[in-house]
Amino acid sequence: MTAALSLPGPFWLIGCGNMAGAMLEGWLAAGLDRSQITVIRPSGRPPAEGIRTLTSLPEDEVPALVMLGVKPQKLDEVVPFVAPVLEPETVVISILAGVELASLRQRFSKPRTLVRAMPNLPVRLGKGAIGLFGETVGPEPREEVERLMSTLGRAEWVSEEPLIDVVTALAGSAPAFLYRFIDALAEAGVAEGLPREQAERFALATVEGAGAMAAASDESPSQLVERVASPGGTTRAGLEVLDGEGGLRPLMRRTMAAAVGRGRELAEAARR
Repeated sequence: MTAALSLPGPFWLIGCGNMAGAMLEGWLAAGLDRSQITVIRPSGRPPAEGIRTLTSLPEDEVPALVMLGVKPQKLDEVVPFVAPVLEPETVVISILAGVELASLRQRFSKPRTLVRAMPNLPVRLGKGAIGLFGETVGPEPREEVERLMSTLGRAEWVSEEPLIDVVTALAGSAPAFLYRFIDALAEAGVAEGLPREQAERFALATVEGAGAMAAASDESPSQLVERVASPGGTTRAGLEVLDGEGGLRPLMRRTMAAAVGRGRELAEAARR
């Protein structure tokens, strides 16, 4: 039986869409005490069995932790209701892409601890990647946030806030980029004659196995490439295309730059 993941007090999730819902699933699988959680969402629909779900804030408690999981554009709709009831000891965690700490501080002046967290959807399986950033986070709140987030996968603090935009693109957005790669890999197999469903099965199994090997290996991804690609072989022929002019590396640089740039545009909008 999974040991309970205990928190210092009530934990409110303000909004529970795809990402917050995936995080909640991961926490529940890790043994988080359901009685400590309250989800506040307009639908009032519980995201999981046994989770108290309300359409307005509880009137009988002050949260120890609050996670902001609404869309960034909806932030100012919830601030007037949430901000007044928080205490200095409340730890506020934001998963809102592009909303900087300064913008959060303007809206939530009372809590001492504000943390930005950038997760990705594999948190649902405990295989996520979560970037963290906070200014003047005390030892106890820092430990609480680390303990909570590390149950979802790899959680690491970044040294400067602009790097959160990079984590958002590298970890948060990249699962979609990888899914697109898997789809393209399968399509390439179809173009060479495989039935589509079979090509998709091979593509998925290959990416799953290669990812597991890379995660377990002491060698870097570039070293692992050389273990697969023998001189003059089929792999090397394919790599010559991927590594050629306009190939995978410049494509990924442009992809990442576009995602990072959009995050910074969202930050600019939140400053207004």
